Amino acid sequence: MRVGFFTEVYRPVVNGVVASIDTLAEGLRSRGHEVYCFAPRVPGYDEADGPVFRMPSLPLPTRTPYRLTLPLVSRRNLNKVIKRLSLVHVHSPFVTGWMGLRYARRYGMPLVYTYHTQLEAYAHYVPFEPNATRYAASQLTRTFANSADAVVVPTPAMATRLRELGVGVRLEVVPSSIDVAVFGAGRRDDALRALAGAGLGDRLVLCVSRLAKEKNIELLVDAMAVGADRSLRLVIAGDGPAREALEERARQRGVADRTRFLGIVAREQLPDLYASCDAFCMPSTTETQGLVIAEALAAGATVIAADTPQNRDVLGLAGRVVPPAPKAFAAALRAIPKVPDAAASAVARQAAERFRIEAQIDRMIALYEELMAAANLPLTANVRSP
Repeated sequence: MRVGFFTEVYRPVVNGVVASIDTLAEGLRSRGHEVYCFAPRVPGYDEADGPVFRMPSLPLPTRTPYRLTLPLVSRRNLNKVIKRLSLVHVHSPFVTGWMGLRYARRYGMPLVYTYHTQLEAYAHYVPFEPNATRYAASQLTRTFANSADAVVVPTPAMATRLRELGVGVRLEVVPSSIDVAVFGAGRRDDALRALAGAGLGDRLVLCVSRLAKEKNIELLVDAMAVGADRSLRLVIAGDGPAREALEERARQRGVADRTRFLGIVAREQLPDLYASCDAFCMPSTTETQGLVIAEALAAGATVIAADTPQNRDVLGLAGRVVPPAPKAFAAALRAIPKVPDAAASAVARQAAERFRIEAQIDRMIALYEELMAAANLPLTANVRSP
């Protein structure tokens, strides 16, 4: 098959959506399928790998690395790539998503949409009345999803959410995957713990996240202040528009000496970082899945997550969910074992098995083939006339 990915968010942005898109693309290619990605051009960024076609873009009027895509594709790419696709898979309901929808309908291809983001949680980025913005985001999600032949959601909680919004098309629950072997190879490293600010006898609390309002990182800073346990050290890996405010919050709460901001950590360094923490925390309530939870589980980490349906879906019987409030998180932090629990680590690693790449690719290929069969299309694409 030849599959076209259309996404508004892609490299050099570093986040869970980009990671899941790349993992899916690599998995499909490993099975002999061709994947072509259409994404906005980012000034100063040169493509590192993969057949990626960049479209002109403009900066958004807010402080964000995301771009406004201009729906312009060269005639060469239209004739040589898009018309030859077997299927279109869109990862955004914005400009690139509507482009993918237009081409799928024009050339008779099935359309799959992966619901990566709860758009309502990002209303604060738009300079309009928040309630109106959230309503518009919900309407956009419903309208776009109902235009697809199938919508992929990463957790059962998100399937329920879309049904509540009025999405009536076929929904498939397919968890976004990680390389379980890579994250499972992480090892506890005392030198790395020391670099993260943890001395002998300290307990290291890790959060890996983009630093933005919707990620709720301030909950962990406040929990550190409420906890008043001097043996706790919070290390935050990631960057984003809220970093300066979070650093100031740590100073105001009196925990700056026990909180360290690492900035963006290279992906190959994450397995050891997960394995070296005493607990991994997920304070966000807005994820559709939260790939970092799966990564932490694969490394055998103790996981503490905000109590949401989607976080419960990902954790299963591993880890602990607590109300997203400082006192509740503080109590959970105080209960972190001082000595790594081998049995709990084994349970975490077993829970991560559900997120193996092979399982996701099997499910996605089966879905693609079913949709193509329903449309009476061969599994190898033909050139379609305009």
